[in-house]
Amino acid sequence: MSTLRNTVQLIGHVGNDPEIINLESGKKLAKFSVATNESYKNSKGEKITDTQWHNIVAWGKTAELIENYVPKGKEVGIEGKLTTRSYEDKDGLKRYITEVVCNELLLLGK
Repeated sequence: MSTLRNTVQLIGHVGNDPEIINLESGKKLAKFSVATNESYKNSKGEKITDTQWHNIVAWGKTAELIENYVPKGKEVGIEGKLTTRSYEDKDGLKRYITEVVCNELLLLGK
């Protein structure tokens, strides 16, 4: 069990054009969402598709690749790790968000 670690692999379609942020430090950040689909048949034999949305963030060279080659609708493979962070919203309430920090990107499909 000591070899287990925080690793996530997803294949899905990009849900929106990535948001690219150039930080004052010179680093580049890309933020976007990816949809994954799972299909199954319910007890009536009807095909049901369950879509899950995942928040993705990428830094540096990976963010540059995303900026240049990843539009909305593109099929991608993502490998990274799950992270959770908190922030205060405009009403002062503490909110939490879970994201996949992408360290490997595969461009799939057309």
